[in-house]
Formats: sequence, structure tokens, C-alpha cells
Amino acid sequence: MAAGYIIAYIDVTDPQQYEQYKVLSTRAMQAHGAEVLVRGGRTEPLEGQWAPTRVVMLKFPSYEAARAFYASEEYLVARQSREHAAKMNMIVVEGA
Repeated sequence: MAAGYIIAYIDVTDPQQYEQYKVLSTRAMQAHGAEVLVRGGRTEPLEGQWAPTRVVMLKFPSYEAARAFYASEEYLVARQSREHAAKMNMIVVEGA
């Protein structure tokens, strides 16, 4: 079965409020078996116009598990806490 990945790039607009999101999203990730591959860290554009300031990449056992995480009650609470703290772009990808 192919793994599922969630890739997000985030522009944090309220660092203090974003800290609450990080706590709540971590709980949701743990509850849904996410493996954190990237969470923050240095970024550098290599090609194109994409220049995110913060990147997160999570691995799940399957594409369906990644979708279930996003739709979960635990992650809904985290998303609500992030509402005015950051601008989020996120995709789910099926992969190896």
C-alpha cells in the first residue's frame, strides 16, 4: 500500500497564536500516526516562484489515513486555533 503525505507551506502571521496551533496539531498527528519528516527548518528556493517561509511534511501509512487525519475532530480543533495565526497551503499526495 502506498503511503500518504501531507505537504504544507505556511506563512505565520501571529507567532504567539501559532504556538497553540503547533501544540494542538502535534496531538492530532500523534493520534493519527503521522511521521514528521519536515517541520520548519531552513528553506531556499532552487527553481520557480515558490518561496515558502515554513514547510511541513508528514507521512501516513496511506493516502486514506492522511485524508482521515485532515478531516479528524482533533485536527479541526487545531485548524480553528490557526485561523488568524497563519496562512496555510496544504496538499495530500500519494507516494512510495
